[in-house]
Amino acid sequence: MSAEFIAIGMFAGILVGLFMGHPLAFVLGGLAAIFGYLGWGPSCFYLFLNQIWGTMDNYILVCIPLFILMAQLLDQSGVAEELFDTMIYLFGPIKGGLAVAVVVVSTLFGACTGIIGASVVTMGLLSMPVFLKYGYNKRLAAGSVCAGGTLGILIPPSIMLVVMADQAALSVGKLFAGAIIPGLILSVLYISYIMIRCAIRPQDGPSLSAEQRASMPGRVLFIRVLKSMVPPMILIIGVLGSIFAGIATPTEAAGVGALLAFLMTLAYGRFTWRGLYAAVVNTSKTTSMVVIILACAACFSGVFMGSGGGDVVRDFIYGLEFGKWGTFFVMMIILFFLGMFLDWIGIIMITFPLFLPIAVDLGFDKVWFVVTIAVMLQDSFLTPPFGYALFYLKGVAPPEVTTGDIYWGAFPFWRLMELGLIAVVVWPQTILWLANTLVK
Repeated sequence: MSAEFIAIGMFAGILVGLFMGHPLAFVLGGLAAIFGYLGWGPSCFYLFLNQIWGTMDNYILVCIPLFILMAQLLDQSGVAEELFDTMIYLFGPIKGGLAVAVVVVSTLFGACTGIIGASVVTMGLLSMPVFLKYGYNKRLAAGSVCAGGTLGILIPPSIMLVVMADQAALSVGKLFAGAIIPGLILSVLYISYIMIRCAIRPQDGPSLSAEQRASMPGRVLFIRVLKSMVPPMILIIGVLGSIFAGIATPTEAAGVGALLAFLMTLAYGRFTWRGLYAAVVNTSKTTSMVVIILACAACFSGVFMGSGGGDVVRDFIYGLEFGKWGTFFVMMIILFFLGMFLDWIGIIMITFPLFLPIAVDLGFDKVWFVVTIAVMLQDSFLTPPFGYALFYLKGVAPPEVTTGDIYWGAFPFWRLMELGLIAVVVWPQTILWLANTLVK
């Protein structure tokens, strides 16, 4: 078989398999087995053994179950609930204040979890009934929750950045540091949009009434802000601070984070043995899903690259002769369209072996390029038909919030994500300054 046939056949097979409803891991593993056997015969299975062993023997990936456990324990601790209840009164006096509160809490909660599902589901359960109670526009409410929740996969600690670091052979700490400012840029863009929209259309985001504001005196609010902010800040400093200071590796820091999350669950009086059991089971399920996809994707990548598919894609992209930045734009467009059908793990495992050598050849800094991909992949959680954040929110939203409300509510926010991408491309130091300052 020619390399061109393999490249086209394997990518077409992904689309066919996904549209037939098969899980991504089995689609990638099945295509690897089919094309590997057709190309090399039974000897392809030795390649699969090496690829799977390399995935299972990777020390960096050990931190993934620990970060997931940390997120599961935090979900039980009530940190997000306490923080959101406080932020309602802190931002309530301004138009759109509840939506601003959702983004702020999602930003802080995202810096503690690193998992989309936990952030979107938690904020959806907490905020959607409150939005409806105060008469907020349903689309603005849904978009705020979806966009804010996706920040958890970009703002460190993030399991997506851990996988990216592994696939790109980069320092996890450097990617964590490089993603902080882009994550804050997106957060500021969301808040700015909400405030501008509600200034133009006050009915979309009414402020709290004078009576509601008076129910929380300034002194009491100040104490509540301190009380709700201190625990997550301790967790953030404990995890990221230990990595950036060189005290701990990401795996060790993840262990510290899981311990701190457990202690916070005890401190908030939310600990139960049933809850701990559920956290461990959910951690096992999520970790198993991630590792199976990684292993199957490694087999897919091994067959694709070993059969010359990577050379076909590179020759095609170079043959377009769009120049350095034109080629970068083409790669981002490809990522955008892949994000409409694949989840972030599949996109990373398929595109990194193809795009990273091209980026290095074109003279792009590898840390900068990987973080721009992370920013671009924010879109994949909000773009239909398979935007995961949209489905997470639909699963917990009140019945009066329709699927159309969620889809149209997310639309302006994924436009803002692209504006954030433009910002980090135009000003590369938004990524590189902290990455080079905090991690040597």
